[in-house]
Amino acid sequence: MKKVTPFTIHPEGYTILGGIGLFGFVSALVAWWHTGFSSWFYFIVTTTLLLLLFFTVFFRNPRRRYRLSRHSVLAPADGRVVAIEEEFEKEYFKKPMLKISIFMPPWSPHMNKAPISGVVKYVKYHPGRYLVAWHPKSSEENERNTIVIEREDGVQVLVRQIAGFLARRVKCYLKVGDYVIQGKDIGFIKLGSRADIYLPLDAKVLVEYGDRVKAGVTEIAFVPVEKCKEQKSKVDLSESVSLS
Repeated sequence: MKKVTPFTIHPEGYTILGGIGLFGFVSALVAWWHTGFSSWFYFIVTTTLLLLLFFTVFFRNPRRRYRLSRHSVLAPADGRVVAIEEEFEKEYFKKPMLKISIFMPPWSPHMNKAPISGVVKYVKYHPGRYLVAWHPKSSEENERNTIVIEREDGVQVLVRQIAGFLARRVKCYLKVGDYVIQGKDIGFIKLGSRADIYLPLDAKVLVEYGDRVKAGVTEIAFVPVEKCKEQKSKVDLSESVSLS
């Protein structure tokens, strides 16, 4: 029987982990060459191992399974719910929407997952500041990336990736016209950051302030079908699939 590991390393972490390992190895080798097994040598080795451990935790990509649902909206990020409120969405919808904000601490996995299955209608990157992720103005002033996905029944959901004080890079893997499956990777935010999701006002919220959620697993809202279209779904939403 094939052994399945509980997680893999996200590709975004390959360069950083490789760089830390190489720099630590060379530094330790130089220290050993000049001073032998001195306190300086052990300091370098210990620091390198601690950094590798921290970034392995940060860049881990847990293997997860979920029974896809046509009506449920999944959490786009791992973290804690820090806001559930009605807000006027200025960039795309230009009308009041229901916003759920998820704070992603540095020790949580930082991949972002598609909350619904559908066609990507809008993608736009915004350079900006690096306020702390929980700051009220971070969604408007920080570096961020906005993604809108339209479900087959016409329901649209907006996900906004927001860089924080430590996070200095927001990655998005989608472009307009792509078809994305619920729970699959759509991007990555390096270090502490935040993800906002905007839903129709009639969405039924399934989480509360302070709840811990998992990307691609936790159901955070329920948005019923609003329009009936005689279209065959591009994914069987009744089967359990791997989201790793």
